[in-house]
Amino acid sequence: MSAIAEDIAVEIAALILKGFDDYRRQFRQITAGALARFEKGDWLEVQRASLSRIELYAESASSMVSRIRDRYGEDATDPASWAAIKREYIDLIEYRKDCELAETVFNTIFRKLVGAEGLNDDVAFVTEPLPQQPRGGATLTHSFGTGSNLAPLLREVLEATPFSIGWMDIDTDVELMLETMKNSIPLLRSPHAVRFDMLDSVFFRNKGAYLIGRMTIDDEHVFPIAIPIQNTGEGLYVDTIIWNEDDLSIIFSFTRSYFMVDIDSPIDMVEFLADLLPNKKRWELYTSLGFYKHGKTEFYRGFLDHLEHSDDQLVLAEGIKGLVMAVFTLPSYQIVFKVIRDRFAPTKKVTREQVRDAYYLVKTHDRVGRMADTQEFRNFRFPRHRLSDEVIEELRRACASSLEITDDEVIVKHLYTERLMTPLNLYIQDASDFELRQVLDEYGNAIKQLAAADIFPGDMLLKNFGVTRHRRVVFYDYDEICYVTQVNFRKIPEARSNDDVMAAEPWYDVGPWDVFPEEFETFLFSSEKLRDIFREYHADLFTVEFWQEIQQKIRDEQVVDVYPYRRKRSFRRGISSFGSRETP
Repeated sequence: MSAIAEDIAVEIAALILKGFDDYRRQFRQITAGALARFEKGDWLEVQRASLSRIELYAESASSMVSRIRDRYGEDATDPASWAAIKREYIDLIEYRKDCELAETVFNTIFRKLVGAEGLNDDVAFVTEPLPQQPRGGATLTHSFGTGSNLAPLLREVLEATPFSIGWMDIDTDVELMLETMKNSIPLLRSPHAVRFDMLDSVFFRNKGAYLIGRMTIDDEHVFPIAIPIQNTGEGLYVDTIIWNEDDLSIIFSFTRSYFMVDIDSPIDMVEFLADLLPNKKRWELYTSLGFYKHGKTEFYRGFLDHLEHSDDQLVLAEGIKGLVMAVFTLPSYQIVFKVIRDRFAPTKKVTREQVRDAYYLVKTHDRVGRMADTQEFRNFRFPRHRLSDEVIEELRRACASSLEITDDEVIVKHLYTERLMTPLNLYIQDASDFELRQVLDEYGNAIKQLAAADIFPGDMLLKNFGVTRHRRVVFYDYDEICYVTQVNFRKIPEARSNDDVMAAEPWYDVGPWDVFPEEFETFLFSSEKLRDIFREYHADLFTVEFWQEIQQKIRDEQVVDVYPYRRKRSFRRGISSFGSRETP
């Protein structure tokens, strides 16, 4: 390259890094405010901060692109320039503690300025991240112990937290944690050397704060530890203690909002959490920490690596075909790919833009553990030989405008990825009586918790809900989603005559936002057995009064308490965070 071009490469690389630094500063500023929001009990501001932080990435990237394009014009959009820009950028970021996040921002700027066609490792960081550099600075954790007396160790853990408000009754908290752990972990019933290694950063989400770390017994037996903390307005209390991988995995679930946790070195945090949660993929952990854009980068790299070490084909997802999305999956990777159809069935009164808006709403809204997070991709490339004939045929038939097929690749111009779950309508087919009762109770709880978070699923059929490996019921079909407060819940007017009852059409006017809860019973369940079980647990969902009461609480700005663990695990059930109510 010429000397001028080299100068431009240096300047553009520096501009991208400056934009990234501005983004990281603002991201960390929003995140650091979580402590004050928690202590004040400003739950509405918690929701606003979560939305602001999600939107920050796109806003920052757009600002960077505008500055570079305005200053350098065609030089910045010439693909030939970017190998040199990347070299200069590597020199700037390779020893940073957040270099992996800087790589993802670089990729974003390249796509926006040049386009996705030429995106490869020569000009960006697609499959080949920078080699991991040794990290310096302070450690992530603080150790408590080693000692055989567990009670003072637990008290030390609580007293080391950064909260400026006091504990309601720390002695009772310690006693309850100690009793619970001894009942569940036989090793703790006799003297053993115990050590806690707790992350210095507190994890905040919704109305809870979480202390995360590990407990080691005799330098041999390791248990993940999570201590959820609540604020009543009069003081703090420990709500429960988590000590196993499955329960901790639910706290870091793909159905939850992203944590607010201030992190100096994201990779070190992810590696620590990966030791606690070996079944979680790196992209899932990055995403749960709020780095959802880098989560996409990690997902794509992980997916390509998985393709290299597997040979199964992508097939159509099991269950009833969606009217809005074509859905296929790689069975060995537990992920579904969802592509918006070119045309919808006449019964679907939505547009493609409305569908995209619905998925964005789910991304930015409090998912309360009942909606699956998604990642949105453009120009996603699949090796053609890994797609089954039925998938290619379905995409050609239903999604031609989103499809480009070459001899070697199938390129989908726009799609969403989502965790694979068992559709609820299929799960119940083989469920025992116990499992059936359990999952139908879960189904009702899911609807109620969504409603309390101001989400009305619209189409509440069983086929639109999935069952996770932890047997939680999760909503995953978003094309008819709306706010509960948008809906006009009504009772069906009394029939004027028998002719009204027998008529094919309703004898009363129905507006576009009118919903009649008493119809749910017939609409949702074709089986009398299912209907009777569901009614036993959730008959109130068939009443107008339930929905109107929820609407009023939302209008009164009562923010729901949402717990990522069963309420029976709570030490003090019935206590809510101040200015709130418990989840229905």
